[in-house]
Parts: sequence; structure tokens; C-alpha cells
Amino acid sequence: MTKSELTPHEWKERGNEEFKNGFFDKALSCYTQALKLTKEDNFDKAIYYKNRAAVYLKQKDYEKVIKDCEEALKISPNDPKALFRRCLALEALERFEEAYRDARAVITSDPGDKAIQPIASRLHEICQERLRQNSKTSAKVAQMFELAFDISTDKEKRETAMNNLLVLAREKAGADIMFKQGVSTKIHQLLKSEKNEVIILAAVRILAELCKDCIERTETILKDIGVPWFLDVLNSKNEDRVNAGQYCIQTVLNCYSGMDTKPDSKPKPEMCEKYKKEIDTILSCLLFCTTNRTFTGLGRDAVIELIMRNIHHDILNWAERLVDLRGLQRLMDVASELEDYKYESAMDITASTRTVTSVCLARIYENMYYDAAKKKFTEAIDEYIKDKLLAPDIESKVRVTVAITTLLLGPLDVGNSIIGKDGILQMILVMAGSDDLLQQKVACECIIAAASKKDKATGIINQGVNILKKLYQSKDDSIRVRALVGLCKLSSCGGTDASIRPFADGASQKLAEACRRFLINPNKDKDMRKWAVEGLSYLTFDADVKEKLIEDKNAIQAMIELAKTGDKSVVYGVVTTLVNLVNAYDKQEIIPEMIELAKFAKHHIPEESELDDADFVAKREIFLVKAGVTTALVALSKTDSQNSKELIARVFNAICSQQEVRGIVVQQGGAKALLPLALDGTDKGKKQASQALARLGITINPEVAFPGQRIYEVIRPLINLLQPECTALENFEAMMALCNLAGTNDNVRKRILKEGGFLKIETYMYEEHDMLRKAATQCINNLVMCEDTIKFFEGSNDRVKYLVILCEEEDIDIGLAASGALAMITTASKAACCKFFDTNKWLDVMKYLLANPNQDLQHRGAVIIYNLMNCSKDTATRIIQTDIMEVLMALTKSELVQNEKVKKLAADALEAAAKWKIVEKLDNISSVPPTSNDSHDHVE
Repeated sequence: MTKSELTPHEWKERGNEEFKNGFFDKALSCYTQALKLTKEDNFDKAIYYKNRAAVYLKQKDYEKVIKDCEEALKISPNDPKALFRRCLALEALERFEEAYRDARAVITSDPGDKAIQPIASRLHEICQERLRQNSKTSAKVAQMFELAFDISTDKEKRETAMNNLLVLAREKAGADIMFKQGVSTKIHQLLKSEKNEVIILAAVRILAELCKDCIERTETILKDIGVPWFLDVLNSKNEDRVNAGQYCIQTVLNCYSGMDTKPDSKPKPEMCEKYKKEIDTILSCLLFCTTNRTFTGLGRDAVIELIMRNIHHDILNWAERLVDLRGLQRLMDVASELEDYKYESAMDITASTRTVTSVCLARIYENMYYDAAKKKFTEAIDEYIKDKLLAPDIESKVRVTVAITTLLLGPLDVGNSIIGKDGILQMILVMAGSDDLLQQKVACECIIAAASKKDKATGIINQGVNILKKLYQSKDDSIRVRALVGLCKLSSCGGTDASIRPFADGASQKLAEACRRFLINPNKDKDMRKWAVEGLSYLTFDADVKEKLIEDKNAIQAMIELAKTGDKSVVYGVVTTLVNLVNAYDKQEIIPEMIELAKFAKHHIPEESELDDADFVAKREIFLVKAGVTTALVALSKTDSQNSKELIARVFNAICSQQEVRGIVVQQGGAKALLPLALDGTDKGKKQASQALARLGITINPEVAFPGQRIYEVIRPLINLLQPECTALENFEAMMALCNLAGTNDNVRKRILKEGGFLKIETYMYEEHDMLRKAATQCINNLVMCEDTIKFFEGSNDRVKYLVILCEEEDIDIGLAASGALAMITTASKAACCKFFDTNKWLDVMKYLLANPNQDLQHRGAVIIYNLMNCSKDTATRIIQTDIMEVLMALTKSELVQNEKVKKLAADALEAAAKWKIVEKLDNISSVPPTSNDSHDHVE
């Protein structure tokens, strides 16, 4: 009878056999087939659902257990087995009250069921304890309310009470009780007159916690308080209050869109559609706040960041909506503001506002997914520029030049198209040549931003280099430093090619020396030093400049101190300089044949300086870490620019390549900063950050490198490196780090499995590359310490067979890992023991292990043979029918075997043969009964 001809009942019977033998995947398939063939709801169908639920219970897939039990209960209400299994699943999911309800229902329908009694008793105690805790929580909330919201109470007591409420709000029970008692209304009233910042911060954070993952609470809070209240919280000069307000609004948006706080979280389409109106209202309010003249600079930055964080999702579809609402014109208005130039209708901005705005504009442009949308974006920008240029006053020209500079720092293609329009570049050059300091300053900045590509740089060299040289003679330092950076950028247009130098020999070193003087001069303000670092970021393509800079300890220290301020406008300069110092940029592969071909064709051939050799780079990397560069990178990593994140990740990865300084990187917070970089950013940036994490995890104890929750968070970035498009080195280092992680504890191993790590790691066991195969096998060896991993070897596959074959590998480490994994698998799974014989090489492998001079291999072989002998009468008989018995007897008596554990395991294996009664005497192995093929022998 073929499989297609089996009846549902026969499928069920087959499933029962597989279930008894421990082959749960096969059992699952059988019960599913039975369900597919059963159309009407009848008693048999209920049984199939219950049986499949039993399989899911074994596999710990509790949600599916509940679903199948509910289907069974629809057909057969109050069925004890369905209730029992759902009860166990609910308890595993910590839904204790529901589990207790099912336990009571089982007792009602089947009072004689003894199995449910201890479970019901345990659940009763848990539910009673939770009830007591809820009562305590309710009393505590009432007490804290009385203290926190009474302005006549002592200040310290009020602060403590409000912080206690924040802690309670993070617990489900506490949040529910506080919400029901109207905490949102109390906070709304309190903050109208409250002056204590500690209490204000705690109150705002409480509302954020209440809104987290709960639509009902979020809707009620927004109805009671209103969106304007949240915006008022943002409109503050207190950075902590602004951060709290920003987090609160993002939490509300996350709740409506189905996102969470993880960097790679995506919105859920069904929720975005359902709450489209609410999301649109919040984002529209934020957009109109960008140009609100009464808003503080910090608040404005926070608003733009919120727009940026929620605009890149095509599911929300808000990039185009923003363009339709003339949001680009608003952002360009912000982009045209100057921090040190104030007029009657000026907005309050910070040193980071224009940087944040440029990143936001870039993010919007990135989400113009088709040509028509890109055209609409460009037309909106063109319209803004034209409107400004129509005004005859100088202020309009200054503002439009500043806006173009911001564009060039963001959506570069759009900025370049604007610069390329008739008269724009000429206008900027005229402003640079004027006597007005403000015009000179903004024109210099625009020239620097415009010279971003070789073709643009060539045009500016031809037209503006003399103007920049003239401006460098200015008595005003702010003009001199900007002109200096312009010259630096033009000087570096040859990149790392040592043969291209647009200026005279030695010019780059002189310019770099001038930048270093600005950088280390304590009399210069931060703005001067910021521009000096940007100049160095261009010049450090030159290897001679790198070596001179790394020798100047004061300059390096000044750059690191500047980075520690966290000012977003210094990110690009500092990070690019560091990338150049450690050679972390992409290098074009040089193929000797192509060089010869280029010589023949008389094409230019790039030359790399000997100062960029590996030993010089390593020395620079070690010096930077010891100088404290990690703290600078940690401060800068808070940027929202994806490109800057990639550059920071590149520097981290480069310094982590030096084993001797990895401990310093961890001590100074490098691992913590790398985690978000590995999950959010450009593809290259995420790879670089993930590889850096892998390198830390290889050298340092994972529990030290990634303490607490971090040890679970690092798993996904490492698994992301196990892709075909990653290099072999990235694959290898990721598996080495995962191997160390898998050796820590069972929870970590389960997380690796949950993230899909097993299948990805297993792929590399089949690689021809010995190092990759070894790393993968060692990683699997550590993973099999988790019982969940054993299931992968029990199904219908050749995994056990392949491990058996790997035991004989020439690389002793691969053999040790494979035999170690087999030892653990055969200890835990009888089904896996049966599969040991799937390869006809099993006997040779067993002899190889048991007679191996390597004591560790021999011990693993002894454990395997002991497990096989004790598994079942059938497996023991198959072994006894070979000459393994003589090997075992020899092991018990040989003086060459120094490991007493091996001798004992061999003796115990022989005892198992007697236990199964397949040998009459241990010294007479000829009396062996015939092998039985009856599968019932395997069922316990």
C-alpha cells in the first residue's frame, strides 16, 4: 500500500509508532496527514488534534499545542486530554491563571485523573501568590500616589515615590493598576506646575512605560493628555527632559505601528493600516514643529530625529506624504539657519541641528523608491532655492548657500545637481571673494562640501583655489580654518594614490601641520578644532601625514577629547581621520595581470606608500586604543547617520584585529556600542561591527565581554556573518565566537537555536576549508549540550552518519569535536543511537576511536560504545556480532590504557551485553541469538 492510499486511522497508528520511538518529526507529519484527509469534524479528528498537540508539547512549541487543543475542544468539549495538554502549554508560557482554569476543568470532567492533581496544586499556589503580590502592588501604588502627587510632601520622599512608580510601571501588574487608578491624568495635572526635574523626568518615563506594547492604554492616554502635551515636553532646554519626551513619543509610535526598540525592528502592515490616522496625526504634528520659532534647539533636533527614525519604513509610507505636506521646504528652512547669525525670525538651533537635518533629508531621499518620487523631491528643493534667490537681499543668498551646504552633506546627488545649475557655483565663488566675513564663511563651507567628487574638485581647483589661498591669509581665524579645510580637501582628491598630488610636493604635510596647530591650540574654540579635524580627515589619505599625526600625541589626544563631547557635527571629521589612520577603507584588489595590462595600455597605476604596510597600520591601531580612542568611538556612535555608523564600525573592527588591545576595547564600552551598530546601519557597517564583536568574543570570556542581557543580543549579529556573501575569515571568526558563547550556559545555546544558528553553522561542516569545517564542528559540539539540539539529529536526516564519518578526519581537532558531539548525542537520544549504524564505516570508526593513542579520542569512543550497548537489545546485538567485544575486553585489561574511565566504560559496556542476555558468558562471545528486526523491541 502506498502512502497516498493510507487512511486517516492508518496515518494515526503510524504516528503513534513514531511517537513511541521518539521520532517526533515523523509523528508530526503522520498526524498532519490524518488531519488533511479528515474533512468533517468528528471524534477521530479530535484525537488527531490531541495527538499532534502531544508532539508539539514534546517539541516545546506551546502556541501550537494551545491551538490544536482548542480545535479538539471545539469538537469534543471538556475532553480531559486536550485540557490537560493545553494546561501544560499555558503553564510553560506563564499564563498561570488560564492553566489553573484548565486544571480545574480536568478534575471536574475526570475526578480520578491522578496526573493533574499535583499540577493543579502547584498552579493553585502560584495563582494565590500572584493574587497576594497584586494586592501588595495595589497597596504600594496607592502609597506611592499619596506621596508623589502631594506637593506638600518632603522633596526627597516625592522623588523616591515617583521613581518607585516608574519601577512599578515596568511590571505588567503595576502598570495595569496604575493605569486603572488614573495615573496619566494625575501626571498631566502635576506637570502643569511641577518644577522638580527629577519628578518631571520620572513622570514622563512612567507614561512611556504605560504606552509600551498596549494599544488600549496608549489610546486612553493620548485622549486624556493629547499630542500637544508630549510636544511641550520636548520643547525644553533640559537634555534629559527632551530625551525622555522623545522616547515617550517613539514608544507611542511603536505601539501603533507594531515596532519595538530593537534597531532592526520593522512595523507590522496590518497595524499601520489600522492606526494610519493616529500615526499620520503624530508625524504631521512633529513636522509642523520643525519650523516652530518658539521651539528650543534641543527640542527641534529631537523632532527631526523622530521624523527620521519613522520615515524609512515603506510600510508607513510617510516619505512621500512628507513631501506632499511641503515638509522638505520646512526642513530646508531649518537647514538654512546659522547658529551664530541671529535675526528677528531666527530659529533656535544647536551645533548639531544642521547635521541632523542633512541626515534626515538623506533618509527621505533614500526612500524615494522610484524615479517619479525622486523627481518630486528634487522639484521641491528647486522650488525652495528659486524662491530664496528671487529675494534681492544678501541674507537670502547667505541662507540659500547654507541650505545647499546642508544638502551636500545629506542627499549628495541632489546637492550636486543644485551646484551644477547655471550661476550657483559662480555666486558662491563671488561670495567667497567678498569682504563680508559671513559671506566668506558660508561660501568656504559650501566649497568644501561641493568638492566631494573628483570632477567637482577639478572644477573648483580651476576656479576657486586662488580664492581659498587668499582667504587663508585672513586675520579672522574662523575664515582661515575654513579656507584651510578647503585646501586640504582639494589636496586630497587623489585619495590613497601616492602618485597623484594636485599641489606641490610637501604641500599636504604643511597643510596638516597647520591643522594640527589649530587642533592643539587651547586658545581656539571648539568650532576651530572641529574644522581642523575635518581638514585632517582629507589629508590623512596621505601615508606621510598619517605617520606625522600618529607621532603627535597632543593632536591625537585633542581629537579624542573633541570626539568625547558627542557633538554630531564633529562625527564626520573625527571618524574619517580614524578610518584613514587604521586603513579601514575599502581597498581595490590589485591583480598582477591587470597591472601589466595597464602598463601596456599606458594607463595610470595607483601606488600605495610603504608607510601603509601592515606593520605600520598595526602600530597605529595599537597606539590609538592605548590613547583612548574607544571612548571617542562610543560617544560618536550615537549618531543617526548610517554612513558615519559604518565608518565607526570600520574603525572598531580594525582596532579589534589587534588581539593585545581587545581587553581595553571591552573595558571602555566598545562591546556595548558595537551591538546597535551591528543591527542597524548599512550592510557593510553591520558586517564590520559584527566581525568586531566576533573578535572580542574569541579572545575574551563571553560572560565578561558581553555581561548580562548583552550575551543574548550578540548572537544575532554573529549569526548574520554566516552568509555565503561574507568572507571566509568573517565566517570563521563568527563561528569561533559562537562556539565560545555556546560553551557558557543552556539559555545561550537555546537562543542560538532560536535565531536559526544550528542550520547555518551546520552548513560549514561540509566545507572543503579545514578551518571552517573545524570551527563549525566544534560549535555543534558545544550546542549538543542543549537537549533541544538533539532533536536535529533524531529526524530523517544523515547528521549522525556525517558525525561518524568526521571522527576519522586527519585534523585531530575535528575528530575530537565530532566524537564529543556523538558521545553527548548518544547519551541523550536512543533514536540517535539507532542511526549510528547508518554508515557502513561505523565499525572502522569505532575501532579507530577505541584503539586511538589520543586519550581524549579513546575516552569519547568508550562513551559512545557504552551508550550504544545500553540503548537497546538490538543495538547491543549489532555490536556483539562484530569483533568489538575483543577490543572492549582488551581495553579492560591493557596496561597501555592509562585512563581509568575508559577501562570502566569498557567493562560496563560488556556488562550491558550480559544484561541483555545476548552473551551467555563474558568470556564466550560465540553464543549470540539471532537479531530481531521487530521494531517493538525498541519501544519502552
